[in-house]
Amino acid sequence: MKTQLSVVLCALALTAALPAAAADHATILMYHRFGENTVPSTNIRLEQFDAHIAELKSGPYKVMGLPEIVAKLKSGESLPDRAVAITADDAYISAFTEGWPRLKKAGIPFTLFVATEPVTSKLRGYLTWDQIRQMKAEGVTIGAHSHRHPSLPALSPEKAREDLETSRAIFEKELGEQPALFAYPFGEWDARTLALVKSLGYSVAFGQHSGVAHSKHDMFWLPRFPMNESFGSVERVRQALNALPLPVSDVEPADVLIRLGQTTNPPVLRFTVAPGIERLKQMVCYTGEGKAIPPREIGERRYEMRPVDAMKPPRDRISCSVPSSEAGRYRWFGIQFTVLK
Repeated sequence: MKTQLSVVLCALALTAALPAAAADHATILMYHRFGENTVPSTNIRLEQFDAHIAELKSGPYKVMGLPEIVAKLKSGESLPDRAVAITADDAYISAFTEGWPRLKKAGIPFTLFVATEPVTSKLRGYLTWDQIRQMKAEGVTIGAHSHRHPSLPALSPEKAREDLETSRAIFEKELGEQPALFAYPFGEWDARTLALVKSLGYSVAFGQHSGVAHSKHDMFWLPRFPMNESFGSVERVRQALNALPLPVSDVEPADVLIRLGQTTNPPVLRFTVAPGIERLKQMVCYTGEGKAIPPREIGERRYEMRPVDAMKPPRDRISCSVPSSEAGRYRWFGIQFTVLK
């Protein structure tokens, strides 16, 4: 295993001197807390984050602002290969005291998705509106992350709309404008929630499932690679930064919402891989708990994944990867299911 990892890392290092090629995709990294070591599931240790920044500065990457990446994805305009955006959710205080100062010093753009209720309530451990205004003035992009940070699919249509409209009204009051970018709380969405977010005028929306955002992807459930203490090694971030998209179409089921006792569980995932993608016989898929799901070819470039175990509340994921013809690079597709009791 160590020998295989060394080969991959050497191959990635050799790409550093190559000129950036045109691409239609970008990796988006997602953080929550910085240096808040008592909550490891949503935290990145500062030494880990410092290593991520060092990798971003020394590797063959082009770190860009998320709005610029989104604009190019939507217009079909080319992006540099290994384009990257940095995001954080929830507006914890450490984004202001630890995360942003490091990124600012390194000249790295940053997007912060703010849940408005904890900030407005002056909840301990969260930013204040004055701090958010300061970050915005310094160039941070502010995105929306709901008001109370609920599971939006679990709410009634009326309550979900009320929550998001409250958030938008507060942004208008505090910042003088409403964000164009939205991130689902917990990465949880379903068909109804997606339609609601779109109807409110957001340009894109992001989940918390691993994968590479690309121009053919649905712009209202774009993937991001989550980073935390357990999944925050420099090797893991390097793998994400060098990832390529696994473009698929005709994804089934059409809705990712599972209601226990009412919806087929586990779900059967099916998709068709775009032409031109090689090495599909080497595709591997896993649940969020790391259990392998053997892909089965059921048609021309069409695959089916049947998890053995039922998915448990509140959410689960399926991630698939295929080795690229470029040494050390893998293609990724991920999807998150919302599981309600």
